[in-house]
Amino acid sequence: MNLKPIKISMQAGLIIAVLLFTTSCERELSEKAVLPTFSATPQVFTDDFVEMGSDFYFPFADAKPDVFSVDNSEGFESNASIRIDVPNADDPSGGYAGAIFRTEGPGRNLTQYDALTFYTKASTGIKLGEAGYGIDYLEDKYRVSVNNINVGTNWTKVIIPLPNPAKLLEERGLFWFSAGSDGTSGAGYTLWFDEIKFEKLGDIKASKPAIFDGKDVEQTAFFGVPITLSGISILHNLPSGLDQKTNVAAAYLVLKSTNESVATINEKGVATILGTGSTVITASLNGEDAEGSLTINSVGDFKLAPTPTRNPSKVTSIFSDHYVNVPVDFYNGYWEPWQTTLSEDFAVNGDNILGYTDFNFVGNQFGNPTVDATTKSNLHINMYIPNNVPANLDFLITIKDFGANKEDGGGDDQMMQVFFKRADFVADTWATLEIPLSLSNRNNIGQIIYENVNGSSLKDFYLDNIYFYEN
Repeated sequence: MNLKPIKISMQAGLIIAVLLFTTSCERELSEKAVLPTFSATPQVFTDDFVEMGSDFYFPFADAKPDVFSVDNSEGFESNASIRIDVPNADDPSGGYAGAIFRTEGPGRNLTQYDALTFYTKASTGIKLGEAGYGIDYLEDKYRVSVNNINVGTNWTKVIIPLPNPAKLLEERGLFWFSAGSDGTSGAGYTLWFDEIKFEKLGDIKASKPAIFDGKDVEQTAFFGVPITLSGISILHNLPSGLDQKTNVAAAYLVLKSTNESVATINEKGVATILGTGSTVITASLNGEDAEGSLTINSVGDFKLAPTPTRNPSKVTSIFSDHYVNVPVDFYNGYWEPWQTTLSEDFAVNGDNILGYTDFNFVGNQFGNPTVDATTKSNLHINMYIPNNVPANLDFLITIKDFGANKEDGGGDDQMMQVFFKRADFVADTWATLEIPLSLSNRNNIGQIIYENVNGSSLKDFYLDNIYFYEN
């Protein structure tokens, strides 16, 4: 009888058992060590800020920065509230108020709640442009908002649902708002917020998720040109019985492409074009199909705008890869809360292109320093409208000189405007817009503004080669 193998086997078994036990213990300890626990504190502001740290208030870049304070004489059933002094529309330091409240350090675990709630009132009846949570200036991955909230002179409770609380394991963007004076004929007013917190109400029902505002959209696509989902919303039934439209980020939905060899769709709602052919992008929330879809027809390579050939010494470039551009403040970044236009810029073979979606109006600003176009005769712009040109297209371009004080809205501004109609464009083709400059003073040009006017329904377009030149 050969005992040696048995003895070795027993020893090996003991060693293996010890190793398995040790490895198991180490794995458990390791998992416990790397799984952080985030605060589940629901309060954001109740008489004072709760667990927000010392650096939590971040105004939007183009908003008036000094509008926020804590009012110790006003509150909802309390002695304090957040006070926002919304400016006049022509305030030179910012014509609206808007900011995020972001907790300093680790975020909050909000998985046990189903709504953000707060009380608000104003010194006069207004519509609050937007309010919500999920903007942290990092990814803004789980952004949620409600638009045009009725606010009176008495305290009113506002409820903003959490579309999928399970996603909010570490959320830092706990509250944000945007308030303008479009409903007060440009006059400023005071706005208060109190009792900002997350709650488990239990009787909020989500229904009717939608993309593209519930419409079935079809778009021509090209390699290297991304397509971003828009018009994403959920209709929530509130405890009051009223239905409320909640605007949500794509990351809350399950997104699918029927043909991933043509295009894939990521959690941010951005479709990447991989091959030629067609695919359909759909969405769902908690097993319920969203209304609306996106059919992508990929036709291959994207044709770039005509290459400029003008002498660089006679060109002042705002945006072009073929010239040296002047300093630009932004290509899209003001007129909140009324602006809906989003940027979807892209590059094809190293050529950068400005992409605009959900268009209503948008501006390019170059005010530091302004542009001296005294010797320039024209503004050149290449513009591309994908898929189709709306029959009601009425596209307005405004060129604005800031005047001698070099300040937007400083009292001595001058503007010239040019309209373009449907006949000026062909779908999926670059148009060349040559605009003669008629401004009597043009040594401090600081803005080019693009607008849909007179009911125009243009939604998406691209720009390239924006420059002033001497003819």
